[in-house]
Amino acid sequence: MTDAPAAATADAVAAASADAYPRIVATLIRVTGDWTLAEDCAQEALTLALQRWPHEGVPGNPGGWLTTVARNRAIDVLRRASVERRKLAELAVLASTDPDPAPAEGDVVDDRLRLIFTCCHPALALEARVALTLRTIGGVPTADIARAFLVSESTMTRRLTRAKTKIADAGIPYRVPTGAALTERLPGVLAVLYLLFTHGYNADGRPAFADEAIRLARLLRQLMPGQGEVSALLALFLFQHSRRDARRDRRGNLLTLDRQDRRRWDHAAIAEGLRVLDGTPEDGPYALQARIAACHATADSADTTDWPAIATWYDRLAQVQPSPVIELNRAVAHGYAYGPAAGLALLSQARAGGALDDYPLAIAVEADLTARRGDHDQAAALFRQAAEVAPSEPERRALLDRAEESLRAAGPHRDRLRA
Repeated sequence: MTDAPAAATADAVAAASADAYPRIVATLIRVTGDWTLAEDCAQEALTLALQRWPHEGVPGNPGGWLTTVARNRAIDVLRRASVERRKLAELAVLASTDPDPAPAEGDVVDDRLRLIFTCCHPALALEARVALTLRTIGGVPTADIARAFLVSESTMTRRLTRAKTKIADAGIPYRVPTGAALTERLPGVLAVLYLLFTHGYNADGRPAFADEAIRLARLLRQLMPGQGEVSALLALFLFQHSRRDARRDRRGNLLTLDRQDRRRWDHAAIAEGLRVLDGTPEDGPYALQARIAACHATADSADTTDWPAIATWYDRLAQVQPSPVIELNRAVAHGYAYGPAAGLALLSQARAGGALDDYPLAIAVEADLTARRGDHDQAAALFRQAAEVAPSEPERRALLDRAEESLRAAGPHRDRLRA
């Protein structure tokens, strides 16, 4: 039987930690310059809360309580260490702060933004940026991050340690860039959040990572309200994640967008995405992708999807952010807006450089357009070819199911030919 007080305490700690953890870590890193110390003290505060709150009750200001405990723990550690005078001076500043009152909003913004931009610094490898963001800002356990990246916990621990060491050794500044530097760095930060979301949204991903990406995007939008691409990225996440409960059938098989039960979509998330997207500029890559996603999210059915509008948005996206994958999606949009022949023509152009060779989605797109053109035998062969190189078992099964459907559709056609 579940212990109700213990469960309630755990919920209170989780809620307080989601808001307070990045604040605590960011402040302690700024003051002490020690990433490991900051994380350890924040974790110890959470552990102590789980031990004491069931008996003492949840404090009126849970975040302030956690901050006080983490700060005092950092003071104890630094006092026991033989630190230089500069650290002792910083310690005096740390000891004099009162975490119970709500800190000045400007200070909060500065600390959390510093942490986000430092974790996402371009001097670090992209995978290290994602892992460090999860661990330091999100408080995600190292073991969970390791599973997402298909490595052992010890390997991920070493990677995180190397990333922190590089920040210290390379003198990566713990600050938010300004002016032209901010314009240059922000896309890199958004790319980290996008990759984090993808790790949760993929067929074999961990949904909690998508949730974390949405939480961090909300935080970034709160801290940088004037950045349209930040709002657009959050809207894109909300539109995509709104379909999470409808993406599989009862057997766990993946369902394409046109086969999903739209009643199971999260319409509150869609409404939030529309509010967030409203008024954002239309010229950024995330803004364009969000408007494409909005077309899908607001269609009552697959048949009423505004494919010409989606094709137009993809035309603009291909100009702003040209890439083989965007050209692939553009071919899909034109295929549904103007017929399979138009889509296959654009697909041929997208494949011309060879970047999409053996890419399962490109093969699957050709299969789908070929089926819509009426050549079901060829479509079945292409779906099977795509299944052979699919990156996950759910995707492989879905492609093989499409191959079987194409063969069944080809059956009556063969009978008519023989007659």
